[in-house]
Amino acid sequence: MNSIAILGIFVADTAYYAPRLPRMGETILGNGFALGPGGKGSNQAVAAARLGGDVTFISKIGVDPFGDMARTIWAEAGVKTAVTCMTESYTGAACIFLEQGSGDNAIIVSPGAAGTISPADIDAAGDVIRGASVFITQLEQPLPAAKRALQIAREAGAVTILNPAPAAELDDEFFTLTDYLTPNETEAEDLTGIKVGTVDDARQAAEALLDKGVGNVIVTLGEQGALLHTREISELCPAHTFAPVAETTGAGDAFNGAFAVALARGDTPLDAVKFGCAVASLSVTRPGTAQSMPTLKEVEQALA
Repeated sequence: MNSIAILGIFVADTAYYAPRLPRMGETILGNGFALGPGGKGSNQAVAAARLGGDVTFISKIGVDPFGDMARTIWAEAGVKTAVTCMTESYTGAACIFLEQGSGDNAIIVSPGAAGTISPADIDAAGDVIRGASVFITQLEQPLPAAKRALQIAREAGAVTILNPAPAAELDDEFFTLTDYLTPNETEAEDLTGIKVGTVDDARQAAEALLDKGVGNVIVTLGEQGALLHTREISELCPAHTFAPVAETTGAGDAFNGAFAVALARGDTPLDAVKFGCAVASLSVTRPGTAQSMPTLKEVEQALA
């Protein structure tokens, strides 16, 4: 068993490039636009599949052009699907502002059909989760569905990964069901109340999350890399500089997908984090989200 099940959403990313965000009531001219596939769960599935993972993605989409886009990117990447197509709703979409110069982003997500994913939907896809060695979810679909999926995965003995994005208030069971929690700095602060500005801050926040019942914590720290913090070790795995940064959107998804692939193939947690950092570092050298996810061959060539 080395398969990976991922619960999440697909959205069509509409990306706008501009020097700054407009003020309320203001219109400014942008310098670029791109339309492409996104959604944290879908991005992670594409990332994992391109790296050679045996991936099944669980979600809902509409019957519309954005849904066609979803099916195309999944087929190209080799992602298997347990996806319901709904005529009564729409495929999700995201508005992404990209700041020129820094590549930083601000995002609004409308999940559409994926916003209706329920615990009953998860039960219907339960065999996919039970058949996986690694299970990942995020928090873009409704929380009850995410919790039910984590429960099924835990009962089946799968390694559970919770990427708590976007940040949300979680009850204690989310933490106790999670083997690996993977927040970024902002999400770690939202979950613990500890402002994360340094690696030591990240260690403090990670320790607080262990105290909540999480098995292990990985705080992703952007250009600094990622901190693996467990009861046994606390080690910062550095990011790589393969080329100038083009866009940071999707870097966290690249990391999570790669981390899952590495765990599924038997890597140690530390080696899996190092692999995730390498994949994320390569993804940010390319524009787009799902489109920026590298193949295993590309990662090996970059590291060589």
